[in-house]
Amino acid sequence: MAEPRVRVGVVGVGALGQHHARVYAELQEADLVGVYDRDRTRAAQVAGRIGCPSFERFEDLIAVAEAVSVAVPTLDHHAVGRLALEAGKDVLLEKPISLRLDQADDLVALAATRGCVLQIGHIERFNPATAALLRHAPEPRFIEVHRLAAFSPRSLDVDVVLDLMIHDLDLVLTLDESELVQVDAVGVPVLTPKVDIANARLRFASGLIANLTASRVSADRVRKFRVFSPRTYVSADFAAREAQVYRLQPGAPGGLPQIAVEQTSGANEEPLHLELQAFVAAVRDRRPRVTGSDGRRALALALRVIGAMAPDRGVS
Repeated sequence: MAEPRVRVGVVGVGALGQHHARVYAELQEADLVGVYDRDRTRAAQVAGRIGCPSFERFEDLIAVAEAVSVAVPTLDHHAVGRLALEAGKDVLLEKPISLRLDQADDLVALAATRGCVLQIGHIERFNPATAALLRHAPEPRFIEVHRLAAFSPRSLDVDVVLDLMIHDLDLVLTLDESELVQVDAVGVPVLTPKVDIANARLRFASGLIANLTASRVSADRVRKFRVFSPRTYVSADFAAREAQVYRLQPGAPGGLPQIAVEQTSGANEEPLHLELQAFVAAVRDRRPRVTGSDGRRALALALRVIGAMAPDRGVS
């Protein structure tokens, strides 16, 4: 017999949350039991478009769901995530896990105490291009990242490090788990009071140097992640969901070395679909692919970058 579908709800159906609802409605293994948003008109519109109930009270949605996606503004991640975990629900919490490390620690500890799944929405972990990075760059020595986006009124409650760069910080930490020994960073507010464009240079105990640039005031949309390893170079394009792998290979005796090029691309499936599918699977097998501890680790690095821009801005 087929397993019963997992009853899921979505809390917050703004720019991102509405897509969580859409994908859940498409998943055969999930039953979208409803959505909730403080903006009741918006919640009703999204629910009507998708064909699911809209709840006027958060508590009523929680009561009928086994698991929830929380896609509220970052300022509310801790409070809303905590309410769901206290109710014994499995939670997919959008990145960043929270604004402060003590809040992240509280959520991780509460999930463990209640026996709940806590998965963090680091969506690039589910991008087909990321698989190429993890498979072909086991010993990175230099990483160059550009994540540029046009200005959008969403996510303006945080700066560009917590909004965009944190995706790539999470991937750097996934590629190299050695101790971070140095952080240099600069950030500039352009269109908002918060930092809109930032650059960070990170040095790890392994010898890895990572140079990351993130902007939400760019004329172009770029999501490139380049990794240089001994005899190997991998260029991942997260927007195109593909990667190129260049390897140095010996040439003929007495001849020059050759460069072999491999083009990789994943199935034409959106990363959000893969992420939510993995969350539903984690509700069943209790093994989230991006844990609360992963989210906490990425937040800690992001806060170190922010603190390096201006020491008085660091958050603990």
